[in-house]
Amino acid sequence: MLTFDKLSLNIPDTSKPRVVIIGGGFGGMNLAKALRDADVQVVLFDKQNYNGFWPLLYQVATAGLEPDAIAEPFRKMFDGYDDFHYRMVRVSKIDPTTKTITTLIGDLHYDYLVIATGAKSNFFGNEQIQKYSFPLKTIPEALNVRSQFLQCFEQASVTTDPEERRSLLTFVIAGAGPTGVEMAGSLAEMRKHVLPCDYPGLDFSEMNIIVVEGLGKVLPPMSDEAGQKAQRYLEDLGVIVKLNTLVDSYDGETVTFKSGEQIKTQTLVWAAGVTGALMDGIPADSIEKGRILVDPINRVQGLTDVFAIGDIAFMKLNDYPKGHPGVAQPAIQQGKHLAKNLKHLMKNEPTTPFEYFDKGSLAIVGRSRAVADLPGKLHLGGFIAWMAWLFVHIWYLVGFRSKLIVFSNWIYRLFTYQRGTRIIIRPFVRKDDKVGQEIMAHNEMS
Repeated sequence: MLTFDKLSLNIPDTSKPRVVIIGGGFGGMNLAKALRDADVQVVLFDKQNYNGFWPLLYQVATAGLEPDAIAEPFRKMFDGYDDFHYRMVRVSKIDPTTKTITTLIGDLHYDYLVIATGAKSNFFGNEQIQKYSFPLKTIPEALNVRSQFLQCFEQASVTTDPEERRSLLTFVIAGAGPTGVEMAGSLAEMRKHVLPCDYPGLDFSEMNIIVVEGLGKVLPPMSDEAGQKAQRYLEDLGVIVKLNTLVDSYDGETVTFKSGEQIKTQTLVWAAGVTGALMDGIPADSIEKGRILVDPINRVQGLTDVFAIGDIAFMKLNDYPKGHPGVAQPAIQQGKHLAKNLKHLMKNEPTTPFEYFDKGSLAIVGRSRAVADLPGKLHLGGFIAWMAWLFVHIWYLVGFRSKLIVFSNWIYRLFTYQRGTRIIIRPFVRKDDKVGQEIMAHNEMS
C-alpha cells in the first residue's frame, strides 16, 4: 500500500524556465498547447486527469451523452510533448514570495505560475441548499443528476402515494442561464418523446419542469431578444418559468422561495451562480467578487510572475467593467494570448494587452429551438441558430473521437428521438436517506 512518505511530485530538475499551470480547463489547456514550441518546462496540475467540454454537461445529466464523449485525457492530449508533465494532484497553496506551490505530496518551485482553476457553484452561503441540491459543474455531478432523474422515474412507477409521485415527478431548476435553459429544454423533450415509452404506466402530464430565475429575464447574459425567444420556446415545451423568483431554502423535499411559495420536489438542480475556485496564498487585495484581479496581460494584481486566466480572472476594462463573460471563449483566447506574452517576457521583449474578440453567444432549448447573439448585434433564433449551436459545439470538442461520438449520437437522436444511455451506472443516495440506503444495500446483497 502506498503511503505519503513514499510519494513525491517527481518532476525532473531543469535549466529551462518552468511554467506551472494550475487547472486544465479551456484556459490552461490552450496555454499549454501554445507553449509547445517554447523552450520551457510545462507542469500541469489538475485534480482530474482529463479536460472536459463543460457546455455539454447537461447532455450527460439528461442521458444524451456518456461522460467519455465530452472528456479527453491530458496524457493523450499532450502525448509526444517534450518536457510536459501532468500530475493529478490538487494544489492547496501558493507562495509568491518563495515562488513555490504546495500540494499534499510535495512542493514545487516555479518561474511563472498561471492560475486557471475556473469557477465552482456558488450557493451564496446557504449550507442547506448546498447539502440537498444538485450542482452541475463537473462530470461526477452530472452523473449524480442523471442518476437522480432516472431514480425518480423508477420510484414514481412503483409508489402508490399520489403526493409522493407528484414530488418525484417535479423538477426545479434554479437559474435561467444557458445551463438551466438547456437542462430544462432537454428534460421537456425527454418527457414528450422518450419517457412515455420507457414508463407506460406513468402519466407524464403530472411531470412538472420549473425554471426559476432571480432576475427579470431568461438568459440574463444574453440580449433581451434572445431571452424572450428562449422563454417562449421553453413555455411551448411546457416548462414553467418563474422570473424575479429567488430560492430561500431547500430541505431535500420542499423548495421555499423568498416570496413564501413552496413546491414539493425531490430534485433541485442548482445552476444559479458561480464563484471563482480560489486557493490559499493569493493576497486578499488581489481578490474581488470571488475572482482574481489581473492587469491587461493577465498578471495578478500586486504580484510578479503570477498570472490568472479564464473564469477565475477579473480583468476590469472600459468595455467589460464586470470582467469578461464566464464562457469558454475568453478562457481560450486568454490562454493563447498569455502564451505569447510569456515568450516575450522570457526574452525581455514588450508584452501586448489582451483584447477579447466576442464571437457571440449561443443557447439551445430543444430541437430546432435555439438562440444566438452574434457580432454586429445580429440575433438569430429557431432552426438557423440551432444549426449554428450544433456546428460550434462539434468544432470546439477536443479530439476526433469525441467529435465522432457526439455527432453520431446527435444524428441518432435526430431520427429516433431516443437517448441511448438511460442507465443508472452509479445510484445516488443521500447520506441521510435511510430508506434509500437500505434499498441499495438490499439490492447489492441480491
